[in-house]
Amino acid sequence: MTGKTDWLIEHYRQVNAAFAQNPPISLEESRDLNDHWGDATTEPGGVDYVEVDAGGVPAMWVTPKASVEDRVLLCLHGGGFIGGSMYTHRKMFAHIAKAVGARALIVDYRLTPEHQHPAQINDANAAYRWLLDQGVKAEHIAITGDSAGGGLTVLTALHARDNELPVPAALMPLSPWFDIENGGETRTTNLMTDAIFGGETPMNLGFLVQILLGEHGDPKDPSINPLYADLTGLPPLYIQASSTEMVVDDSYRLAELAEKQGAEVKLETFEGQQHTWHMGAGRAPAADEAIKKLAEWVRPKLGLA
Repeated sequence: MTGKTDWLIEHYRQVNAAFAQNPPISLEESRDLNDHWGDATTEPGGVDYVEVDAGGVPAMWVTPKASVEDRVLLCLHGGGFIGGSMYTHRKMFAHIAKAVGARALIVDYRLTPEHQHPAQINDANAAYRWLLDQGVKAEHIAITGDSAGGGLTVLTALHARDNELPVPAALMPLSPWFDIENGGETRTTNLMTDAIFGGETPMNLGFLVQILLGEHGDPKDPSINPLYADLTGLPPLYIQASSTEMVVDDSYRLAELAEKQGAEVKLETFEGQQHTWHMGAGRAPAADEAIKKLAEWVRPKLGLA
């Protein structure tokens, strides 16, 4: 695998082609494809995994051998809200936790269409509150997530603020899908460079939104679209995105909005990578470099420097 995560490109093309079928693949088949997402990631080694009930939400503790127990990454997986799990993302988040030197809690939030919005954000919020109830200090928690989980990363912090809970120390959205209204010019300009969402037969992201919100849902609802939310009081943000993915404009727009509203924001775009290229951890130099940068940025935020 090269720095451009070749395995992911092939996997994403398979997913894209499957959704382009007429009729499109079934929900069960799409989830079966998603289950192989993590095949790109190597086992990090020296990490223990324990499943746990996190305030009524299934979750998984990821504990690197050389981690500080009271520093925690709350991890929210991607998958378009219809797929992905704590199992598909176990290895990727373990690589991140190991680099940071902290434990990780991967939330196995409910999926749509069986459970529409706000089930996903409710589960993320419940897991965050559970960490606080376990005695983990908010200033020792960072939240991270990829794609749909990147959006949930910001929304979970906003929910904490709005419900008079202490906000986490830091947020790290990865290739985030913030704008479920699906605006932004890179939805068009990056159409042919995005292997999963674009190409000759672009994936219908609007279809995923309809499944998530239902017939009468509003994609401008700030409880699911942070581009329409009040971002004041947001913790420090480090957003990583690829310059060639279709949703990169989401990152540009949220970074600008958050900075204008007083947040500390670092936005870094990586050239020529695919959506959530971090899944290539242990194989692709670009993935390992991105994770190294995440760790260098967040360790001081968690008091680990």
